[in-house]
Amino acid sequence: MEISELLAQAANLMLTGMIGVFLFLSILIFAVKGLSRLAATEQEPQQPAIKKSSKPVSTGVSAAHVAAISAAVSQFRQKN
Repeated sequence: MEISELLAQAANLMLTGMIGVFLFLSILIFAVKGLSRLAATEQEPQQPAIKKSSKPVSTGVSAAHVAAISAAVSQFRQKN
């Protein structure tokens, strides 16, 4: 085989592979989009009920915990 025949065969193989991958990815994209639309229509998003609490929500550390931690650190420092 001559080099020109080998190059033509390589180009043909490359083009066939690229077209195959392009078709596969296109089908995959359409399948995923179709399934997402199907899933979106089947499940309606439910809004959670909003509960109002009467007591204020504290995000800080309670005073009892702070006192216990301070006492533990103080005792550790005295021993070491």
